[in-house]
Amino acid sequence: MGTLGFRAGDPVMVRATEVGHHHRTPWFVKGKQGKVRLVHGEFFNPESRAHGGDGLPKRRLCQVEFQQRDIWGALYRGSANDVLLVDLFEHWLERP
Repeated sequence: MGTLGFRAGDPVMVRATEVGHHHRTPWFVKGKQGKVRLVHGEFFNPESRAHGGDGLPKRRLCQVEFQQRDIWGALYRGSANDVLLVDLFEHWLERP
């Protein structure tokens, strides 16, 4: 999948892929658009480690900001300015 190199401020879309194994991407942000707020750095891949792997290659972890209304739609009754911050591994992100 290679490094995509997202940076703070970049718009991103979370892959909507369903997988049959452990992954750290919440269902409620799959298929949603947000923007990278910051890049934490590279970490061992928890998807590999959960199944006895070594977690290599390391993956970049990004903090992604989503508008609450973009996630929950009309169900969200809070302020239009409310956001949700989610840490997502870069291989789950794509350019919109």
